[in-house]
Amino acid sequence: MKAKLSALSLALILSGCQTLNEQAMSEPDTANAQPQPEQVVVDDQPSEQEAQLDVALPPKDLWERIGNQMQLDVPDNKRIERFRKWYKANPKHLEIVSQRAEPYLYLIVEEVERRGLPMELALLPVVESSFDAFAYSHGAAAGLWQFTSPMGKHFGLKQNWWYDGRRDVPAATVAALDMMEYLYNKLDNNWLYALAAYNTGEGRVFRAIKKNKAAGKPTDFWSLKLPKETERYVPQLLAAADAVRNAQAYGINLSPIANEPVVRQIEIGSQIDLALAADMADMSVSDLHRLNPGYNRWATAPDGPHTLLLPLDKADGFETALADTDSTERVSWLRYKVKPGDSLSVIAKRYHTRVGTIQSVNDIKGNMIKVGQHLLIPVAAKDPELYPFSADQRLARKQSTKRADYKLEHQVKSGESLWTIARANNVKVSQLASWNSIAPKDTIRPGQKLVIWVNRISEKQDKTSVMRQISYKVRNGDSLARIAKKFSVSVSDLVRWNQLQGQKYIQPGQGLTLYVDVTKINS
Repeated sequence: MKAKLSALSLALILSGCQTLNEQAMSEPDTANAQPQPEQVVVDDQPSEQEAQLDVALPPKDLWERIGNQMQLDVPDNKRIERFRKWYKANPKHLEIVSQRAEPYLYLIVEEVERRGLPMELALLPVVESSFDAFAYSHGAAAGLWQFTSPMGKHFGLKQNWWYDGRRDVPAATVAALDMMEYLYNKLDNNWLYALAAYNTGEGRVFRAIKKNKAAGKPTDFWSLKLPKETERYVPQLLAAADAVRNAQAYGINLSPIANEPVVRQIEIGSQIDLALAADMADMSVSDLHRLNPGYNRWATAPDGPHTLLLPLDKADGFETALADTDSTERVSWLRYKVKPGDSLSVIAKRYHTRVGTIQSVNDIKGNMIKVGQHLLIPVAAKDPELYPFSADQRLARKQSTKRADYKLEHQVKSGESLWTIARANNVKVSQLASWNSIAPKDTIRPGQKLVIWVNRISEKQDKTSVMRQISYKVRNGDSLARIAKKFSVSVSDLVRWNQLQGQKYIQPGQGLTLYVDVTKINS
């Protein structure tokens, strides 16, 4: 539908009206002669407004805005067709993705447009993370844009105990597009090269181009020998773009997203408890944290960033409440008296904070504290379980999700690795990593708690076994062999269940965990 009449159409209408008036005025009215009114002269020069070309109204749906601005060619080849068929056969996938994208897609599109980049780049999170801001991949990549830790830091994303900029959508969007522009300029101004390099690194793309040149082969993306994941990655993005552009024809229902901002980023200026911020915004903590997935804990980071994304309809009320709250009142504080046996690490763990935070707040150099000393400790305003998207609570949910019949808990010891733990429990490293929200190549630290899911928990277990977990306190005269015989388990099982590798003796009063077949216990 056109927004206004063209200048030519308007001129024709006006001239037609003028002709009719002139004809009427030239014929005398013999029945009732009246003085003729003064003739009105119509200026046939169009005004500046009239001279403007017809302008179409902007689309109401953000997906339409994206589809109208795509620039990259989608060639007809088998690799793209494979993913095109997949999107057609799985229309629910893009529907779910579009629902996840709703809070963030407008700001991503705005940033892509501001830089004059191909609009297809706004769809990278579809391929990278399915628009899951909490996504964490097997390659230790996090967030919508799936930055690895080193690459995120290289492009300015802070990462610490409190905050992970890879999951901060506005910050990570800027970093991702910075990276794409860098790769495009570095790789012959070729967007397919740049996309491939975003997935596998610029070095591999350079080497693949160089190898083809040396062999006299074509050097277009489709002719390069790259890792299989990368050879799938670029076609998948192009197929996703094609699916978005032709969603209706393909029978794909993209949940409509209004072509207008739905969130606003607010500068707070200091650390704030997310529960307090949620109360100020009249939101639940989970809804607020879901919009701000960069924060790992119950509060924003002490040293920043001090920003929050809020729904537009909540932003003004939040800013009013924030202005009435002094920065010293935005985090709760506990005055703690150091007790015998305390250390900074023990206190920090108890109150879900960091040693460095306690040191900074109390101006402590080093790790020395004294019994009777008073410390100020920032603490969560609510129970930690009421911050469902904190790193601790997300890990707890992941570890408690049932994967097999039995869950073992393992506390990492010095010298252990994911590989040694997986081998000892007859599971895959990839499984062990996934159950504990880490990547297979991540470093684990002594004291870290892992869960291990197994279907067969004992060497002596068979299909008729009725297995139960019991606690046993070591008595005088007990040995591993004697306990194993009493409960009809193996010594190696006892050692594995209780992480006794390398220990020669057990002590009276020591607690052990056993998994026993209650039908075969020796009395």
